[in-house]
Amino acid sequence: MKLSTVLAFDLGASSGRAVIGKLIAVEGEWPKLAVKEIHRFPNQAIHVGNHIHWDILRLLQEVKIGIRKAYQEGYRPDTLGIDTWGVDFGLLDASGELLGNPYHYRDQQTNGLIEELAGLIGVEALYRQTGLQNMPFNTIYQLYAMTKSGSPKLDAGRDLLMIPDLIAYMLTGRKTCEYTMATTTQLFHPILKTWNKSLMETAGIPSRLFIEPIQPGDRIGLLTPGVCEELGAAPIDVVAVATHDTASAIAAVPAGEEPFAYLVCGTWSLLGTELSEPLLTPEAIEWEYSNEGGAGDTYQLLKNIMGLWIFQECKREWEESGGACDYSDLVRLAHAAPAFQSLIDPDDSRFYTPHGMVEKIQSYCRETGQKAPVAEGEIIRCVLESMALRYRHTLEQLEKLTGRSFSGLHMVGGGIQNGLLCQLTANAIRRPVWAGPVEASAIGNMLVQLIASGHCRDLKEARVLVKNSFPVAVYVEQSGLPQEEAYEWFKRFIRKND
Repeated sequence: MKLSTVLAFDLGASSGRAVIGKLIAVEGEWPKLAVKEIHRFPNQAIHVGNHIHWDILRLLQEVKIGIRKAYQEGYRPDTLGIDTWGVDFGLLDASGELLGNPYHYRDQQTNGLIEELAGLIGVEALYRQTGLQNMPFNTIYQLYAMTKSGSPKLDAGRDLLMIPDLIAYMLTGRKTCEYTMATTTQLFHPILKTWNKSLMETAGIPSRLFIEPIQPGDRIGLLTPGVCEELGAAPIDVVAVATHDTASAIAAVPAGEEPFAYLVCGTWSLLGTELSEPLLTPEAIEWEYSNEGGAGDTYQLLKNIMGLWIFQECKREWEESGGACDYSDLVRLAHAAPAFQSLIDPDDSRFYTPHGMVEKIQSYCRETGQKAPVAEGEIIRCVLESMALRYRHTLEQLEKLTGRSFSGLHMVGGGIQNGLLCQLTANAIRRPVWAGPVEASAIGNMLVQLIASGHCRDLKEARVLVKNSFPVAVYVEQSGLPQEEAYEWFKRFIRKND
């Protein structure tokens, strides 16, 4: 394996980071991948009138700062790649100018449109044509909302670029659409592996906006001369990695066994397994599992579950009320709180939107005949235990769907820094949890760059590199808790279609 330096930009829904990866030679052993974060920045939603947007130009500027810092610190990356959250996009006009800031996926313009499109197309037909779980923020509903409102952006638009493709375009001048991100739109046919233009026509969405996808590992192009001059950088080769951050994180799962189950844990939780073909059975439709594209010509059969968003919103609410608390303090308080005093369904629709999260949790508990938690530790314990039980339910469903049996669960992503959540998950699933690496999306981003440049042969070899380079914490079930009783209670009030 040759040695190389790569630069990964990993943009999540609340923060972004620039991370340098270097292959390090180790005498008598495989090389190891050493990573160093060189720039971190917030990614905040911007409220303008009745809408929520992303500040895309600020994100572009932060990416540029990351490139500049890499050179200032003496690094000379061979390639760079960008991954972000899914579903959101920008529109370019005929001259290549951006038509306004992209909408945020939590914008309320899509309210009620799942039911409307289901009535127009049919739930089963929509699933078989897209393979995706119906989520109100999916690209199809954002575009359908713009169609219904007569948005002039659709008339003026010539190209639709997903967020990582949009940033790459601003750096290279080349318009592209990467495959894993395309599969998050609910406008991509999982069997034909191309844009579903008949579905677009039915929904009134202009098919001219969509660029044929390229694959993870394909070259986008060099940084433009103007960007290089501005940043004092060489013309780095920009690679289309698995640009959906979930796909990048899954690429970095250090699994040696097959099959394996994974949980990408952050603002959202995504629990699933890797397949060679999409699974479009009636049970997959009923239980709302998604078939998303992955690196290495794979499909990811997974379910979106509410992640640490609820925790994050509670923390923000307490801070805005004058409280001074950090994550470690809240986890410590939750650890000391009594177990299984109250539970919620994290995927209840009331928890999708910001503001008033504490009251939403308390009202849910009162409505389901439970004692409402009051103290901060009680509330966070309720959230984390509920998430863990939701993971168990989803893992059991996944085994039924695939006919597979999983010996444990690989957890990756920033959420694994919450050791209490990892332990509660091991308790809930009654199997081991293997937690690591934390920066999975950035590392998976790097792996695709290394495969593209020939430094790794394939995804299997790249995962061996991860296993040899990063520690994995092991959590096993703790006995003595009323686990089964709590799980039976939890199953009474989770969503009806489960």
